[in-house]
Amino acid sequence: MTLQNKKILLIIGGGISAYKALDLVRLLVKNNVVVKTILTSSGKKFVTSLSITSLSNNKVFEDTFDVNNENEINHISLSRWADIILVLPTTANMMTKLSTGKAEDLATTVILASNKNIILVPAMNVRMWLHKATQNNLKTLLDYGYNFIGPINGEMACGEYGEGKMSSPRQIFSYLKEYFENKNFVKKKKISALVTTGPTREYIDPIRYISNESSGKQGYEIALALSRLGVNTTLIAGPTSLNYSKDIKVKKINSGEEMMVAVQKLLPVDIAICAAAVSDFKPKNKFKQKIKKGKETFSSLDLEKNKDILEYLGKNNKLRPKILVGFSAETENLIENSKKKLNNKYCDIIIANDVSKKDIGFNTDFNKVSIIEKNGNIEDLPKNKKSYIASKIAKKIIDKFLINDKNTN
Repeated sequence: MTLQNKKILLIIGGGISAYKALDLVRLLVKNNVVVKTILTSSGKKFVTSLSITSLSNNKVFEDTFDVNNENEINHISLSRWADIILVLPTTANMMTKLSTGKAEDLATTVILASNKNIILVPAMNVRMWLHKATQNNLKTLLDYGYNFIGPINGEMACGEYGEGKMSSPRQIFSYLKEYFENKNFVKKKKISALVTTGPTREYIDPIRYISNESSGKQGYEIALALSRLGVNTTLIAGPTSLNYSKDIKVKKINSGEEMMVAVQKLLPVDIAICAAAVSDFKPKNKFKQKIKKGKETFSSLDLEKNKDILEYLGKNNKLRPKILVGFSAETENLIENSKKKLNNKYCDIIIANDVSKKDIGFNTDFNKVSIIEKNGNIEDLPKNKKSYIASKIAKKIIDKFLINDKNTN
């Protein structure tokens, strides 16, 4: 059973939908899930500690400081104990607290201190959910890496109808089951991935080089997102100013040739994402000394093409990754040019992004992309933080990998 012996920390918020937490606890325990609970002060107005304890067979935590458990720091021990943290119902007020990083009670402190995936289950009036403030908080929380179940359309306790109704315990249970099935599958399969990112530097002399405006942020965020999904990920990074997380392996390079060599050494891998902006051309010859301004012999710069890493991977019959993803940075005819690149480089997916605009693409924290698949499907992701864009791309890649693997077995 996928959920057997999984450890779920359930944080019960204040809202009429809190009563559904009892049905969820019953369903989880019935399927051999170990459930611990934090009952917020507002949640206590709707459900009792006694009812939760009776169903979960575990102590209910309420206060940040527990004099009866002073040898253990609850906000750390609980966040490390859980396989996943579920917040139900997640009110508009709770979303505001989390989006601003508040840590004012046990619930918010555990969430802020956690190194585990956190799933929020919103429940509120339709007008509250659609309010710009709530929607801005939603974008922020998605950027932070929070996952969401719902809300769904339906009739609410106030009598109104619309989006804001909390997902049912059965829907939440199905989500958790699929989540752990996918995670277990990825872990069992020991999926490996390489991601290239950043610019390359093609030196003309010891201090001058050909390069571009790539910051490497998008590729880095994709590598992080894959790593969080359980993929053994290596990032091959050109010269950037990024502070890399210890959660992923990073191989630093300078030139396009060095990047090609690094990629070849990592093969075979299951997934390859070529997000780097590799210089298309490089000088045929590098001057050993700095070229002086008045040097009469230097009148032109001879260039030659760099090796195409994406094309190399796409045409490599023996070592081709199971999923190959390329990036298409364009300034015009975005979709048309990207489709051509997808076909010419033999990719499974191409990520098309417009780098002609200053507020997205190169050297910014934001992006706006279209995910184009070989089968013709196109998914447009509107402007958002690169971390959010990365989470969507990573999920698309893993979903495609799982489908392909199941079809071949």
